[in-house]
Amino acid sequence: MRNLLVTGGAGFIGSNFVHYMLGKYDDYRIVVYDKLTYAGNLANLAPVANDPRFAFVQGDICDIDAVRQAVRSYNIDTIVNFAAETHVDRSIMAPDAVVRTNVNGTWALLEVAREFQLERFHQISTDEVYGAIPAPRRSREGDPLEPRSPYSASKAGAEHLVYAYYITYGVPMTITRGSNNIGPYHYPEKAVPLFTTNAIDNLPLPIYGDGLQVRDYQYVLDHCEAIDLVLHKGQIGEVYNVGTEVETPNIEMARKILDILGKPYSLIQHVTDRAGHDRRYALDCSKLRALGWRSRHTFDEALEKTVRWFVENEAWWRPIKSGEYLEYYRRQYVERG
Repeated sequence: MRNLLVTGGAGFIGSNFVHYMLGKYDDYRIVVYDKLTYAGNLANLAPVANDPRFAFVQGDICDIDAVRQAVRSYNIDTIVNFAAETHVDRSIMAPDAVVRTNVNGTWALLEVAREFQLERFHQISTDEVYGAIPAPRRSREGDPLEPRSPYSASKAGAEHLVYAYYITYGVPMTITRGSNNIGPYHYPEKAVPLFTTNAIDNLPLPIYGDGLQVRDYQYVLDHCEAIDLVLHKGQIGEVYNVGTEVETPNIEMARKILDILGKPYSLIQHVTDRAGHDRRYALDCSKLRALGWRSRHTFDEALEKTVRWFVENEAWWRPIKSGEYLEYYRRQYVERG
């Protein structure tokens, strides 16, 4: 494992993974393959743009010939697939996009991995494939997948394809199912960067319903460490949950952001809940801990670092919150306020 194709590497988690891997491994070469959709941003990769071990290829994972060319040109031995349409709200608005990218795109990558007999195919998945989990249960890797949104259904479908290619064709694979990530370069349609950037500008923080939905928020670099560990020590054919196992209601997360920024709770605005909103996710991460992984950041530490990053990097996020973003925001929040 030396030449990695990181699909979706210009996005949030993917770009953080690129920074992490280049910082840790002197002899690894990282090739980012990214379509540069609305959430892909070359600015996320600016810190490594001049690194001779880094290369960028603009392409769609659904374009199997382009994927083949990238794998061939850079002598790729491992694919780490972050490429996905990841936002539940957008998947409700346009489910065709998540099916195309998350299912069809994963199939194209698997075909190339099979054709070139790559050393590893690693799929980045999500805790949302388990569906809503009633307390006090926690999701374990062998539990049934019961996705409840077009996004989570597409990620579950992608996982089934990955496993099928392992069983049928012998493609060596691993899967990680991560909880909610927060940190640098997070596109501000997601809750934490949305609330943070809105609060900076004294704009309302739109909370779905009563805000008591429970999530596990982990720092993105902790997640990257877990992926790295699974790539090097995980068992082929296995799935690993990745999270802090700490539960936080969304309303509490919003209040903590306001506390960090010294803003009033009156900025919180309750809006109509989204369709099929899962009430609670909760992971059992004992399988990953058995490999030696521990989350380095508490929730409060992760949130503080994330909020401070957005305070110090307005030049990154202000251009994003314009144009297409404003139209999306109007349809998603203003019209349901």
